[in-house]
Amino acid sequence: MPAQAKPILEKILGTLGFAATVEEQHLGEDLMLDVKTDEQGRLIGRQGQTLTDLQYIVNRILFQQDQSAPKVMIDVGGYRSQARESLVQKAREAAEKVRRWGDAVELEPLSAFDRRIVHQALRDDPDIETHSVEVDGTEKKVLLLRPKRR
Repeated sequence: MPAQAKPILEKILGTLGFAATVEEQHLGEDLMLDVKTDEQGRLIGRQGQTLTDLQYIVNRILFQQDQSAPKVMIDVGGYRSQARESLVQKAREAAEKVRRWGDAVELEPLSAFDRRIVHQALRDDPDIETHSVEVDGTEKKVLLLRPKRR
């Protein structure tokens, strides 16, 4: 039986005492769970950290149950969608700098989730390649954008 993300998230939210409904949307090969609640701020947390942690837990549970399960993105009140759009815009602006100047551009340290968004946003760009590079002393990596080698 394939793992089901929505019931897992609903159970976690209920156990934590959140009155919420969850809507499921398919985004290509990924899955988006949109949470509707009156306690958006508590669920998002400072700089989205609670939301990030919740998403990590749901993905870990899914992976334990089914290693072929799609990645799940959890959003509350459009927080992730806005952050995603902002990150994609920043990546496109950096790619334009690479095209204009021909030099590599380094983005600030990003979480694995955010790096994946940038990689996906630029994967079809014929002129740009992206690489994750470790930052000494942190768990995060920076993304390096540079002209594609031909």
